[in-house]
Amino acid sequence: METNTEGRSPLRVLSEWIEEARALGMKDPDAMTVATVNQSGAPSARIVLCRKVDDDSITFFTNYDSQKGHDLAQNPRAAAAFYWRELDRQVRVEGQVAKVSREDSDAYFAGRPRGSQIAARVSPQSQVIEGVAELLARHKVVEAELLGRAVERPPHWGGYRITATAVELWRAGEFRMHERLRYDRHGEAWKLSRLAP
Repeated sequence: METNTEGRSPLRVLSEWIEEARALGMKDPDAMTVATVNQSGAPSARIVLCRKVDDDSITFFTNYDSQKGHDLAQNPRAAAAFYWRELDRQVRVEGQVAKVSREDSDAYFAGRPRGSQIAARVSPQSQVIEGVAELLARHKVVEAELLGRAVERPPHWGGYRITATAVELWRAGEFRMHERLRYDRHGEAWKLSRLAP
């Protein structure tokens, strides 16, 4: 049966599919693979959590000094892929990337568990370290230093918004006759194409 997306943003469908996966009790239903490209053209991919979906974009949060942060500073485009095995569905998103506002990053950071807030201040993400023990020791030091005080968001940590230029909704079909609906953005509208599996 074809996905009913007539007149709707494909990202709204993505949001609904995430909620369906959540209702089934799937772990991290908002997990997505994000791929970036460095200045030499080499791709890199990793799993992050999608923390917001609207009609135009998806948002995730990370360390701006990480490899993905450096990649996006040089080439502000990315691709993301979601996959839910139990639902036999996947979604691909391609688009332009920009940092979210300081206010949005502050608001999201304030809602994180305190231990994760401190970890964001302590970990030099993607940098070479001697071992996890040194980070755990630093975590304890900072935790003691900030006892009884709010943890401020470090300036090197915040959100990225991928404004979608293309979205593909995929559903598994019998005999590998999968349903593939590709949406390409044209101004404020989406152009729908059906792709062969």
